[in-house]
Amino acid sequence: MFEYNFHWRPVFKSLPDLLEASITTLQVASLAMLLGIVIGFILAVSRLRGNGSVYWIATAWVELARNTPALFQLFFFGFGLGALGIHFSPYAIVLAGLTFNTAGYLGENFRGGFEAIPPTQLRAARSLGMNSWQAYTRILIPQVIRIVYYPMTNQFVWVVLMSSLGMLVGYRELTGETQFFASKTYRIFEYFAVTAVIYYVMVKIILGLSKFCASRFFRY
Repeated sequence: MFEYNFHWRPVFKSLPDLLEASITTLQVASLAMLLGIVIGFILAVSRLRGNGSVYWIATAWVELARNTPALFQLFFFGFGLGALGIHFSPYAIVLAGLTFNTAGYLGENFRGGFEAIPPTQLRAARSLGMNSWQAYTRILIPQVIRIVYYPMTNQFVWVVLMSSLGMLVGYRELTGETQFFASKTYRIFEYFAVTAVIYYVMVKIILGLSKFCASRFFRY
């Protein structure tokens, strides 16, 4: 017969630390997402307009990010480069791994978004006297953002959840903090149950804010 004595008091006592760790999770995920968006745009444009080494570097980035495990990428920045004498802090390892992966996925999303826009719009913008920078920032990119907005939201959710892999390289985000307290008090189920609820609430807040922003920015 199943017997287990639940003890929630240690978990509730540690709840402020878990909530603080959840803020840490959101911080590193948000920064990785912002960097991924910027680099993703560069990768997309490089694959669409670049040639030679620029094209192949961008293609290699996207292919590696999309076709290798996220844990492998994290270990590469943590242990792979460490074997070559290049050492990063746990925070930098997590940020680099998540950014690399996010940029690869978003680069492909952005490329699809650019290809969904008729090429006549770029030619029309140039015929009106716009240079390439003006045509992209004023005509193309706003449309691309609208096309890939929901895939970007899903990617951000993925980044938040995959930041839990940082525990394996010593980063004390939400999962790492949970593992620390659970191993200290031996209340494994209670801690991870509460942490699951925190992750669930964070994701629901992200999706809710995303839906609200979409209703404000994409009404027409």
